[in-house]
Amino acid sequence: MRRRPRWQDVARRWRTLFLAVCLSALPLVVSGPSTAGAYAASPVHVYVAGDSTASTYTTGQAPRTGWGQALPAFFNSNAVVVNVAKSGASSKSFIDLGRLDHILGLITKGDYLLISFGHNDEKSEDPSRYTIPATTYKSYLSQYIDKARDKGANPVLITPVERRHFNSSGVIAPSHGEYPAAMTELATAKGVPLIDLTTSSTRLWNAQGVEGTKSYFMHLAAGVYPNYPDGIEDNTHFQAYGAIQVARLIARSLSSQAVIPAADFQKLDDKIPTSAIVWPTTAPY
Repeated sequence: MRRRPRWQDVARRWRTLFLAVCLSALPLVVSGPSTAGAYAASPVHVYVAGDSTASTYTTGQAPRTGWGQALPAFFNSNAVVVNVAKSGASSKSFIDLGRLDHILGLITKGDYLLISFGHNDEKSEDPSRYTIPATTYKSYLSQYIDKARDKGANPVLITPVERRHFNSSGVIAPSHGEYPAAMTELATAKGVPLIDLTTSSTRLWNAQGVEGTKSYFMHLAAGVYPNYPDGIEDNTHFQAYGAIQVARLIARSLSSQAVIPAADFQKLDDKIPTSAIVWPTTAPY
């Protein structure tokens, strides 16, 4: 047999080595689903700007709970709730206290800003909080909308949750005057999604009745809760169960209106135990 020249064997070895090096530099191709989905997308953030009905309460205030504190129970890992609601705040004082600026320093493109005020805007005796529905209330709310949009975020207006005020016929008496209608008008004018929590909460309170609604609000008997040894009857603020149900109203509306993708929600129809609520030892903001 005729032997191959030695130089051909050397060339073959070098060619094999060269091909091996080139192939090792190519990206690995994985069969199956697109590799683009292999990298988990960063969760969207849902910021809450509101008052005491939405605030996060501490262990020293439990079982008092804000709906913003309960809202995380209805989102999965695709979304993170950041509750910046402030007890006692109005649409005006929240801005004056720097809370909107705080949110604007964090919020990014694609995030959401839930805006719910009205309880304290009504307080005409306090000029630091009072706003007029047809004028200054709309003007302050517009700042939230415009500044969120400037950051590429998505503002959402939420009318104030109704109080537990029943009339002599056992029907909820509206307590927010012209504020819900003013917010609704502004939502239409600026093309902003609206969650009509005033209407949906009124419907829920009427369905539960005078006695049934006590388990939603801070109606606590004396000697039951260490933080309220003398008991309390508060028809504005919620205990854990009530906050969860109000948060459910909001989450369902956000999902059904496709304001936030349905894929970001969970347990919209499930029973949520009050143990799901987290009361921090200190206020988060």
